[in-house]
Amino acid sequence: MSMSFWSRCLITFINLDKDVERRQRVEREFARLGLPGERFPAVWWADVPEAEQAKLYNAALNSEQYYKPLVNGEKGCYASHIHVWRKFLASESEWLVVLEDDVVLDDSFPAVVQAIAGVQGQWDMVKLMGRLQGEKVRARRPLTPQHDLIAYQRVPSMTAGYVLSREGARKLLQSRIPFGRPIDVDLRFWWENDLTILGVLPPVVLLDETSEVSSIEGVRPPVGWLMRWRKIRMKAALTLGNMRHLAMRAKTLD
Repeated sequence: MSMSFWSRCLITFINLDKDVERRQRVEREFARLGLPGERFPAVWWADVPEAEQAKLYNAALNSEQYYKPLVNGEKGCYASHIHVWRKFLASESEWLVVLEDDVVLDDSFPAVVQAIAGVQGQWDMVKLMGRLQGEKVRARRPLTPQHDLIAYQRVPSMTAGYVLSREGARKLLQSRIPFGRPIDVDLRFWWENDLTILGVLPPVVLLDETSEVSSIEGVRPPVGWLMRWRKIRMKAALTLGNMRHLAMRAKTLD
């Protein structure tokens, strides 16, 4: 493993202070693979000053973009990713790997990350895992002898692991503050900030058993007819927007 590469790549996992077991699991994964990863203390939204909350999350934008208000855990999750992006741009690192704390890393993870860093052409984000039931792929090319780099037909919602370029971080920070959707949903609306989001098959980040119990879930309001209608409307906007903008964009990876 080239330490000169890892000195230019920031690897961070997001973890709440209370989730000690999860932190230890990820740290063992880093040690097993010899990676210089570091922990980022996840944001506990209730501890964020109200003035800062207002800068990060906008209720009016949420009502316009999403079908229900975000719970504090979703807000804190998004804020954590934002802080990691800011830390990345304040550093001299060329690439950022972001992991959540309920993951297992495949043995090929280091080689795949290095291969992604060497990809020519414009990309903003490469997801290291996606849908567990398979991806809808519109283009692909070899990345390593065992992995392909893919362009999605429809970007999946998982944010458990991804690689971000400096330009990708800039786009996100310029366009997603304040936010109104959960981060995984926001990324699916990639055309709103001209993001190029690619993926890897097979995935090199998997969920461990702790992912079955959420650390951020909050109390949800009851689901009524209005919320159901708003959800249908949002899904239609996602589907139609994705189709329209894919048709306008040249085929990635050709």
